[in-house]
Amino acid sequence: MSKMINIDGREIGEGRPPYIVAEMSANHNGNLQNALDIITFAKKCGADAVKIQTYRPDTITLNSHEDEFIIKEGKWAGMSLYELFEQAHMPWEWHKPLFKYARELGITIFSAPFDNTAVDLLEDLNAPAYKIASFEAVDLPLIKYVARTGKPMIISTGMADADEIQEAIEAAREGGCKELAVLHCVSGYPAPSEDYNLRTIDDMIRRFGLVTGLSDHTLDNTVAIASAALGASIIEKHFTLDRSGGGPDDSFSLEPADLEALCRDSKTAWKALGKVDYGHKASEQANVKVRRSLYFVKDMKAGDIITEDCIRSVRPGFGLAPKHFAELIGKKVAIDIKINSPVKRELIED
Repeated sequence: MSKMINIDGREIGEGRPPYIVAEMSANHNGNLQNALDIITFAKKCGADAVKIQTYRPDTITLNSHEDEFIIKEGKWAGMSLYELFEQAHMPWEWHKPLFKYARELGITIFSAPFDNTAVDLLEDLNAPAYKIASFEAVDLPLIKYVARTGKPMIISTGMADADEIQEAIEAAREGGCKELAVLHCVSGYPAPSEDYNLRTIDDMIRRFGLVTGLSDHTLDNTVAIASAALGASIIEKHFTLDRSGGGPDDSFSLEPADLEALCRDSKTAWKALGKVDYGHKASEQANVKVRRSLYFVKDMKAGDIITEDCIRSVRPGFGLAPKHFAELIGKKVAIDIKINSPVKRELIED
């Protein structure tokens, strides 16, 4: 399994800038123009891709008001699952114009399918990649069906334990997926930052050996930017044009200014990672001369013996390093020395 994947011509993995995915989710709020505008602003803000979700209420749940189908807590409490997904889903007839518009605009678009018929629709649109949502990470038949497309696949792992993540990876491999990524995720909407335990990203990279990223449901960019410094190669955040828009996902989504900041700052964090390097950096060169070094603090004649009150460690750094102080004591100067001159090796008798 490759540790580098390629989506729509963009290489993603170690040594590459974080791949920023703007998740539209239900933030279209039932309006096609909203969906088009979200794509427009995702591009303007610098996102690499916009992601949608492909399902109908009848492909994701049952139209039932039995107790187990009623949401008990959170912002959707009291709604049935069918009612929520009826409100939130993106009409399938929108997919073609959205894919066409994104491609004209020059931003990658792909989707999370929730059943086989959604995969078939997306294949007809030549989707460049697929996302498996956290709640579907246990749907191994769906993962295998997606894998058979031969496209890159990203699996979110919210609520999945290490064994379930491994099972999902094995299902993708069995289905023939060659380019696979996994996202650390907390399936809270929103999720508190302290639940994220970002050290898990490093463990996932070592444990599973895959391109690894973050699906972030916190309310700002702090966790996402920190993840870039911990090796996250993909960062997914929900994106809306107006957090007060009233849609199911608006309240925990980034607005354009936030997304623009994420695209900028996550890449800054990634650049700062760099490599192991103890040498002088280009930005430091002008300041090397400001380091401490040894200077003569009194006039001396050729042949005079250097004592502790003859030299001092001071700034700037044009003399010998202070570490040579002790070895110079008791040595003779080879020539006349003027006060405030830097101590140099050629001024000392052998």
